[in-house]
Amino acid sequence: MSPTPRPPHNPKVAEALEARDALAGALTRAGIQLPAMDIRTPWLDVRGDDHEGEVRYALVHLGVCSAPVALLLADVIAKGLAG
Repeated sequence: MSPTPRPPHNPKVAEALEARDALAGALTRAGIQLPAMDIRTPWLDVRGDDHEGEVRYALVHLGVCSAPVALLLADVIAKGLAG
């Protein structure tokens, strides 16, 4: 994965980066790549107090993928559930 431009200075961003990298690694081992995976921080806290600009949560954005990649992903999940 290419590094996200935003440094993991916030625990929520660091957690999302770790989750993204773990998922990307697992998908790579399964032969699947989601090239648009990224971290998103939907909103900053703008209450105007000491927490202004604080990231409340971060999301792992999986992006889009082709139909064949989606089918591979579904197959890997199904095999994991059956195992």
